[in-house]
Amino acid sequence: MLKNIPLLNREISWLYFNDRVLQEAADPSVPLIERIHFLAIFSSNLEEFYGIRVATLNRLSKLNAKSKELLGYNPRGILNQIKNDVVKQEHKFKYLFENIIIKELAAQKIFIINEKQLNASRGQFVKAFFREKVLSTLVPIMIHKGDKLPELKDQSIYFLIKLTKIKEKETLTYALIEIPNDHLSRFIVLPSTNEVKYILLLDDVIRYCLDEIFFIFDYDQIDAYSIQLTRDAELDLDHNVSEKFIEALTKGLQKRRNGEPMRLLYDVDMPIDMLTYLVSSLNLRADGLILGARYHNFKDFIEFPNVGGPALEYFKAHPISVKNLSTEKSIFPQIAARDYLISLPYQSFDYVIRFLREAAINPKVKEICITLYRLAAGSNIINALINASKNGKKVYCLVELQARFDEQANINWAKQLEEAGVTVNYGIPNHKVHSKTCLVTRIEKGKHVHYAYLATGNFNEKTAKLYCDHSLFTANPLITADLVDFFSGLKKKVLHKNYKHLIVSPYGSREKLHHLIKNEIKLAKSGKDAYLILKMNSLSDEHIIAQLYEASNAGVKIRLIIRGMCCLIPGVKNFSENIKVSSIIDKYLEHARVWIFSNGGDELVYLSSADLMTRNLDHRIEVGFPILDKNIKKEIRDIIDIQLKDNTKAREINQLNDNRHVKPTSKKMCRAQLAIYDYLAKRV
Repeated sequence: MLKNIPLLNREISWLYFNDRVLQEAADPSVPLIERIHFLAIFSSNLEEFYGIRVATLNRLSKLNAKSKELLGYNPRGILNQIKNDVVKQEHKFKYLFENIIIKELAAQKIFIINEKQLNASRGQFVKAFFREKVLSTLVPIMIHKGDKLPELKDQSIYFLIKLTKIKEKETLTYALIEIPNDHLSRFIVLPSTNEVKYILLLDDVIRYCLDEIFFIFDYDQIDAYSIQLTRDAELDLDHNVSEKFIEALTKGLQKRRNGEPMRLLYDVDMPIDMLTYLVSSLNLRADGLILGARYHNFKDFIEFPNVGGPALEYFKAHPISVKNLSTEKSIFPQIAARDYLISLPYQSFDYVIRFLREAAINPKVKEICITLYRLAAGSNIINALINASKNGKKVYCLVELQARFDEQANINWAKQLEEAGVTVNYGIPNHKVHSKTCLVTRIEKGKHVHYAYLATGNFNEKTAKLYCDHSLFTANPLITADLVDFFSGLKKKVLHKNYKHLIVSPYGSREKLHHLIKNEIKLAKSGKDAYLILKMNSLSDEHIIAQLYEASNAGVKIRLIIRGMCCLIPGVKNFSENIKVSSIIDKYLEHARVWIFSNGGDELVYLSSADLMTRNLDHRIEVGFPILDKNIKKEIRDIIDIQLKDNTKAREINQLNDNRHVKPTSKKMCRAQLAIYDYLAKRV
């Protein structure tokens, strides 16, 4: 850690970000079903946070005294702070769901009921549903006195069940049942009455029918309490890229399910004897115990059914056409004539699918090279690449097997591609390939002509409807020549340096950023206007933060738009008085990485796949690229300017970390995501 500069711990900063997500769930102006979705996103984020970041801190804490010396902070102290902050957030979450969301659903004649609220007719429906759909999926495990707790899978929901004979108080047995929501919907819509909608969770279907599971016993009382365990999700692997690596990764994924316990969520009503049994069986620390509500794995609520009509969700806007990019003509002559910017999700990802589909059948196309990180289920990208290979094209595909939580899916995609004759590369030793690039080579008038697609987001049709990203179609030789060298290096599993226009990690990004920031410092010191605007998901690299502090002190005006964690602290005297930071949390997830530098009046604009984190700058293969087309440069700048004016969904990142909304500087309200849609629509 660099000394003597103000820094916020990255884990604590991340918790402030997740609290901004919780703010959206609490906002009454957000449609009701969307508020439930934000609760689900908050919960899902927290699961991953415990499985990755808390797990890492837990490992670091075992270094004892050395950890503070090496890291500059005490991991155990951060773990304690995390526990305190998470408990507060969980209380806020519980109150919001149980005391506000439930009541507002009721006002819409939608009721989430539990097993104790079923009348006779609905009870019969539930019994029939249980026998037909649920019973055969359940595997009850009996736990007798002295038995160890069976292995719990990561993030699965279980019922720990207490079976009691009231007259024989010492006759006590536990049982364990996994809730089978991998196979069944978590939500059962019951028959409605007088337009009143009733929803019962799968958990409560099972609770209602516990007697049918344990009918062979003569217990008088059966009580079920939900629990959920989050395990260490990091993989300890040798990163040599080979068939052995794939085998090791596959085994590692299996081990992930049985990683060290990090967090146990347990039902608030669970008796102390059951909780004591759990803690001793799992060997959990006190900071790993989190008091939960009745229902766990709330991330499943992202699929909560809307039985109340479209007014309860955000309006689904139709994608805007890209100006002058026709879908009724061949795409290659159009890209040859000029560059095109696609701004997702306002504009359609179908342009990308069309680009690859045409490449797959176009007789002039000879080769397709692409890097893949995260893909949608049933990916049309994969289908197009397989089709291209079957049509005799050379197809080279780098599939990053270490895309966290998508490892198994990517292994499966890689196998399908190989079976279709695609040349598949599994990556570069010790480096994740996180770039989002594609290069299509055609033979035109006897010469090789290259067409490129470069983006800030993944080749993923699903997330393209939810994530705000920018992507570029270009045939500009200044870009494509560098991309040819880039793929040449990937094929040979070596890292090239000294690109003329692309900014490629791990060797080029830090150096280029250093140069660009230094140039702004030089301009400011010479009395000229100097500014920079950076948009990203996360800012945590200490050297970049130190440079931004230096630039601020030199008089450079700095605006940052950061969705997630921000370890830089703005507004600190003698460090960051010229830095303002905002964070936009809204309908879509802000995912684009944009860099803008004044450059003495000849403004420079770059897009990148990289956040400003040490891993992205030094340990991943990332690709940033300049915007050379003046019209596109203006379009990106206009979009960024709209986001800087947001006074509806933007939060101010400040020293207080209070996530307060940006104060309007005028009576005109600006909600950036709506304004950007209108801006792009008017351009068509």
